[in-house]
Amino acid sequence: MFEFVSPWLLLLLPLPWLVWRLAPEKKKTISSGLYIPFADDLQLVTPAQHAIMPQRWLLWIAVIAWCLLVLAVARPQWLGEAVELSRSGRDVMLAVDLSGSMKVKDFTLKGQQVNRLTAIQSLAGAFIDRREGDRIGLILFGSQAYLQSPLTFDRTTVQIFLQEAVIGLAGENTAIGDAIGLAVKRLKDTINNTDLVMILLTDGMNTSGELSPEEGIQLAKEIGLRIHSIGMGATSMQVPSFFGSQTINPSRDLDEEMLQRIASETGGQYFRARDSQELERIYTLIDQLEPVQREQEMFRPVQALMMYPLSLAILLGFCLLWLRAR
Repeated sequence: MFEFVSPWLLLLLPLPWLVWRLAPEKKKTISSGLYIPFADDLQLVTPAQHAIMPQRWLLWIAVIAWCLLVLAVARPQWLGEAVELSRSGRDVMLAVDLSGSMKVKDFTLKGQQVNRLTAIQSLAGAFIDRREGDRIGLILFGSQAYLQSPLTFDRTTVQIFLQEAVIGLAGENTAIGDAIGLAVKRLKDTINNTDLVMILLTDGMNTSGELSPEEGIQLAKEIGLRIHSIGMGATSMQVPSFFGSQTINPSRDLDEEMLQRIASETGGQYFRARDSQELERIYTLIDQLEPVQREQEMFRPVQALMMYPLSLAILLGFCLLWLRAR
């Protein structure tokens, strides 16, 4: 549809005519002159006919230019069809453990044994794809925590950074407290800080870093950061030994009590991922806990049209000056 931003300015259209009608007339002055009895013969009283037409054209050009200028000032614009925008308003930070223990191959994907990081990379991609409307960030941590991707709507880039992660890139130990502290630092100054979510994936206990998990919890509670923690690793695994196959617990170093405390005190939930199927179900549960579409917004694209009448008015103004100069 077509509309004016300031339609009341169209009332200025008759302004020049009102000024002409209401302005006081210029008083005629009588001056002495010389009487010439044969003035008609010299054609000095009546102007030439060819001089009348240009004056009328100048008047019409000025009227059209004024009308175009008023239309431009009223700011005409074209409103397009309404477009529906889906937004959740959530800022989601993924924190992925890259410590040395993540290389344990106790997960199965498509019939092949893979390590824990590969399982995360494979299944987290679909989760990130479903978070349309959210801003996603990525933290990688080991002995130290690093921000691999700031909060962004570009989910493809976040997936690329996650796929490029390598075990041991951030060190062999596990700094869970530093990962939470870094997430708090990056989330506390965001514009939309009402729905802040962190998904923490680890397979061990806090063995490194400047912050303890308890200090990280306090920082998260101060800004309202909700943390969903996921403990990675199977409970039993067959490994070869000198006496044949032996059953071990590859998750013996997993501090589930700490992860449960992190989740419960920040308003999140703790999940246990023993295999790929459980990890996939966890991502689905998180989608239910943190639904993507919370509200719908309508947007109408606007195309400004004022440059068209304004350009024509300026062009006619130059034409008027040129004709008057001639």
